[in-house]
Amino acid sequence: MSVYEKLKALDITLAAPAAPVAAYVMYVQTGNLVFISGHIAKNPDGSVHAGQLGKNVSTEEGQAAARAIAIDLMGTLQAACGGDLKRVVRIVKLMSLVNSTPDYTDQHLVTNGASELLGEVFGAQGVHARSAFGVAQIPRGACVEIELVVEIA
Repeated sequence: MSVYEKLKALDITLAAPAAPVAAYVMYVQTGNLVFISGHIAKNPDGSVHAGQLGKNVSTEEGQAAARAIAIDLMGTLQAACGGDLKRVVRIVKLMSLVNSTPDYTDQHLVTNGASELLGEVFGAQGVHARSAFGVAQIPRGACVEIELVVEIA
C-alpha cells in the first residue's frame, strides 16, 4: 500500500504548512536531508493545545497531541518533497519536547503518538531514531513540540 493509500485508509488529509510565527523557516534541505522545524500541538480549531503533562494534560491527551503534530509534520514534509511523499527514503530522527512537571516521566509514551503514526504511514521507512525530553515550557504554552529529520530522494 502506498503512503497516500495508507493516509486515505487512516482518513488523514494533509494540510499545507503553517506560516512561521517567528524568525525561522518551516524546513531546510541540505543534500538529501530535510530538517523540519518544530511543530507545536494544536486543537482541532487551530488554537494552541496548551498545558503541562503531569499537571493538567493526561498521557493519553499528550499522545493524541503528538499524533496530530505528526500529521502536521507530514503536511510540511509533503511541501518539502515538492508535493510527493513517495520521495521519502527514511524518517531519520524525531525529537519531541514535552511540556511536563519535574516528576512526570512518561515523555516517551507521549512521543509514541507521533512515532507510531509515522511507522504506520511510512512502514519500514518510518522507523526512526528519536529523543523525548521533558521541558519546563514550550512556546505559547503548548503541551508538545516535535521536529523531524528526513532523508528524501
